[in-house]
Amino acid sequence: MIRGHDGTFSSRPFDGNPDVELARLMASVSTRPDRFAAVAFDWSRVDRSPQRGKILRKWQLQVLEYLADQLQAYHALPPEVRRAQARPIRIAVASGHGVGKSALSSILILWALATMPDARVVVTANTEAQLLGKTMAEVAKWYELLICKHWFRKSTTRIQSVERPETWKAEAITWSLERPEAFAGLHNVGRRILLLFDEASAIPDQIWEVAEGALTDTDTEIIWVAFGNPTRNSGRFYDAFHAHRKYWKLWQIDSRDVEGTNKAQLEQWVEQYGEDSDFVRVRVKGQFPRTDETQFIGSHQVEQAMRREVPVQSNREPIVLGVDVAEYGMDESVIFVRQGLDARSWPVKRYRGVDNMELVGHVTEYCREIKRVIGRQPDMIFVDAIGVGAGVASRLDQLGYPVMRVVASANASKGDTYANKRAEMWGEMRDWIMAGGCLPNDRDLLAELTTMPYKFDAKNRIILENKEKLRREGIHSPNMADALALTFAESVALLKARHEELPEDDDNERLSYDPIADELAGSA
Repeated sequence: MIRGHDGTFSSRPFDGNPDVELARLMASVSTRPDRFAAVAFDWSRVDRSPQRGKILRKWQLQVLEYLADQLQAYHALPPEVRRAQARPIRIAVASGHGVGKSALSSILILWALATMPDARVVVTANTEAQLLGKTMAEVAKWYELLICKHWFRKSTTRIQSVERPETWKAEAITWSLERPEAFAGLHNVGRRILLLFDEASAIPDQIWEVAEGALTDTDTEIIWVAFGNPTRNSGRFYDAFHAHRKYWKLWQIDSRDVEGTNKAQLEQWVEQYGEDSDFVRVRVKGQFPRTDETQFIGSHQVEQAMRREVPVQSNREPIVLGVDVAEYGMDESVIFVRQGLDARSWPVKRYRGVDNMELVGHVTEYCREIKRVIGRQPDMIFVDAIGVGAGVASRLDQLGYPVMRVVASANASKGDTYANKRAEMWGEMRDWIMAGGCLPNDRDLLAELTTMPYKFDAKNRIILENKEKLRREGIHSPNMADALALTFAESVALLKARHEELPEDDDNERLSYDPIADELAGSA
């Protein structure tokens, strides 16, 4: 027995199913999602303890109470006013990590279904992986706790009424810019529509526009909810908090103010990136970035590094080379030299169309040049050893040079922050730039450093866009930036009292070199 849109009750909403009291309970909370949350789930099985004696976190309850107030006001209007003047209820929440957006999304989806016959719910997210792997996976957990789950059937992408599966359902729909019409048919006259955007900041404007144009039914409960980390300082999610803010009820949630969040991790991020960094603004404070979050290193930071004076450094600072080996005809092989905070004093060497052995010759000649100028050899040569780079590293190793092979896809040392070694090297390079690193004034380098897109994987770790995808999208391969990043692959101890002449040409005599042993010996 569930209350219909006109306030009446049906005695047999399900064929042969007599859950009269349960149906009456669901009908009683049709306009009270806050009360639904309290009575519709087996909270003893929820995978966290209630915070401060409450089932919901404070901000979650505020959202549900606001929605309840809006629904009751809507149903209090005379029918002719509802048909002529009622507007969709719009709610947008920008927050840091771990505040419970997915849980609230699940509660809203199941409330919309369980308390209104023939309700239609459409859910989408920034990516299919997010939609199915996180959003709908969380919905599935809450569905198992729902006291009336036997009214519905669940699959990976749908929850449908047993009685009327075609008209009473929630669907997870992946968007496509080529086929946006999936959002153009959101009609459900006289009933309820819930449209939920998860990680809304990264959903393209075209999808927002198509969805908005479809929400035109009259005499219908229309609810549009957008959740997300505010990763971009442009787009429709950004506009909801700025140019279009009068049309939305808004929440911006700082993760540190929410019950049950991982305060130690949040404070680590603040300490690591800085209170006013874009990383902390987006991932902790729920504030929009000053620069688009897809820009891993800000233009202002790089321009400062290109202008600042090179600090006076001791000759005991390690000198390291990063060698990025070209794999494609249009790419360049690059040698970048860095000594402490100085990546400017030695010119960047760029080569196009050279084979592996020619590149080895260029590296060895550069090493001899460094030896001639400062009286000692480089302390380490980091070589991108994936693919063709493996041959360069092997030959330098045969010639006795101190070489470390770097595999960009390998696990990061800081595996809780970075998804792989390449992301970690870029992260170390970014920290170095912000800590006073000095760069050559090179516009190509500026472009490479500031156009690298990044995102977060399922474990909330930073991952950079790979070179192959950048090429497909017409973005220049960041060979210089990658060469510099290689110099941050490992911390290199200065090789004390070791100033032997570099081997000449094809001399295959190996120099004994163990960076770990030397470092330990130096600290003994």
